[in-house]
Amino acid sequence: MAEAEAESMMLPRISCAEITEEEWRAKEAAEKAAHPEPEPEKEPIPLTLMSSDGQEFSIMSNAAKFSETINNMVEDGCATSAIPLPVVDGRTLAKVVAYMNKLLPVAKNTAEKKKMNEEFLSGEEMSALFELILAANYLNIKDLLSAVAQKIADMMKNKSVKWVRKTFGIDNDFTEEEEKAIQDEYPWAYEDVDPDSE
Repeated sequence: MAEAEAESMMLPRISCAEITEEEWRAKEAAEKAAHPEPEPEKEPIPLTLMSSDGQEFSIMSNAAKFSETINNMVEDGCATSAIPLPVVDGRTLAKVVAYMNKLLPVAKNTAEKKKMNEEFLSGEEMSALFELILAANYLNIKDLLSAVAQKIADMMKNKSVKWVRKTFGIDNDFTEEEEKAIQDEYPWAYEDVDPDSE
């Protein structure tokens, strides 16, 4: 009885159907299309970047790839001579090039990248951070854009409204009464403000 049950539970045997060479090649092509092999990494090439004030900076293409703007220019064959960057001055471009070079060895390690970002931006003045964030946005360097935005946010923490207005060059168009009404309505927004930031 047990043997009969075991036999009935066995899967039916499937005979190997013959396949033509044409069908085999089509199947192989479909398999390759579904799982393409990664392209071999291109050998890094030296690039020259030119700032808005005519300063030239050298960088290897494997470090410059963090800038989508520059990477696209290289892929489109527009990098045969110095790549002009009319929005970025020499002082800022020097920092951007240094950042991309420092990012290259740590890009795949989140903890190391975070540490590098903190060290790289340590001690930077707000005005320099503004220039860096504009350059990172123009060059489409996501890591630098994110790091500078975080640094600015950290520097703004617990600062007064007056400090923010002064730092960002925002004119105050509220009357004293309007400001008092806002402060009364949202008192939590005015708690834990640094006393020296007024």
